[in-house]
Amino acid sequence: MKNLFRTFLSLIFFLNVTLFGVTAQFSATGHVTAEIVPVFSASETAQMNFGKFSPGPQGGLIVLTPESSISVLGSVYTGTGIHNAASFYVSGDNDAAYSISLPNTPVILTHISNAKTMTIVEWNSVPAPGPGAGMLQDGYQIVSVGATLKVGTLYDNPVGIYTGVYTVTFDFN
Repeated sequence: MKNLFRTFLSLIFFLNVTLFGVTAQFSATGHVTAEIVPVFSASETAQMNFGKFSPGPQGGLIVLTPESSISVLGSVYTGTGIHNAASFYVSGDNDAAYSISLPNTPVILTHISNAKTMTIVEWNSVPAPGPGAGMLQDGYQIVSVGATLKVGTLYDNPVGIYTGVYTVTFDFN
């Protein structure tokens, strides 16, 4: 009975408002929030390091594998010290597949005190580069990256430290 009475009062109010030209309009402002968070991420956990070495009379190559082993071709003499492949911590959704793209052009290392350079070529990784090559297990995977360093003669590459940067792209499928 109460509901019928309320309906009747609402009808009378509507008729009064409509018949007498009175309109009641109310508004309120609402707020909206959205936040975008990274679903996938990658960060460098170890820098690539070809270690300490000396160029010989013809120069040569230092091959650094993704497993952090090195081999030398030509007249380059390895010294003592640390050498290691780069590693990247890739994280995201469990069991997500992703692609790895390594540099496809030579990367230049420059002497910190002069303009002398060395070149890094023949990039490789574990997992291997390519579409869908990586798979996040338990939401992460470590990607190891190696490459080959072209070393000139001692004149071309004098004693000192050489630095450079490169980009590895992770594309989540």
